[in-house]
Amino acid sequence: MESTTGVTTASIIDIVFAAPLVVQLVMGLLVVLSLWSWTLIVGKTLLLWRANQNAQAFEESFWRSRYLSELHDSEEPFTAGPLFQVFSIGMSEWRNAPQTSIERTTISLIQRIDRVMQTEISRQMDAMERQMIILASIGTAAPFIGLFGTVWGVMNAFLGIAAAGDTTLAVVAPGIAEALLATALGLVAAIPASIAYNKFSTDLARFALRMEDFASLFSSLLNRELEAKA
Repeated sequence: MESTTGVTTASIIDIVFAAPLVVQLVMGLLVVLSLWSWTLIVGKTLLLWRANQNAQAFEESFWRSRYLSELHDSEEPFTAGPLFQVFSIGMSEWRNAPQTSIERTTISLIQRIDRVMQTEISRQMDAMERQMIILASIGTAAPFIGLFGTVWGVMNAFLGIAAAGDTTLAVVAPGIAEALLATALGLVAAIPASIAYNKFSTDLARFALRMEDFASLFSSLLNRELEAKA
């Protein structure tokens, strides 16, 4: 079993070094794209995990807190999370609002709080969605880059046949192997990137909805308190 694996690895290396320069460049580019996509996948996975962990911790503290001002001034680790930032900017708008003429300013104050929280949600989502376009581009472009290497490899194989005047497997096989390897590398780069992009898009949409729901709930709580004071 070990010898078979060694021969396979050696054969792949031989194919790469025997390939024309153009095909080698295509293979190298696809390897770089694959490594880049995996770097982004790991980074985005950790980002979403931390965001959800911080959101969970914050929501638990939010419902336990008797005074939201104390929660706003908290130095707990969850304060680094996007959901707390939405709460923080809404709470800051609330605390900085004039305390006079509450009856007259209730609607405009709640609208201002809604507006600043929606702006913060957009800002947080922009940060979380950063580099998603790269995953989408790799998932879309990598198969075509691999296809280009495939076409070049097949063309090189035909040129080899024409030059040798021979159609035996020994003449045809190297060019076909180069072509198939380029195709395989294109798929290796594209498939994880496409799956990750779809998964992250769903997770980000779900997290955005979580922030929207919290902002709506927080506005309702503040509105209720204003009405109680009126």
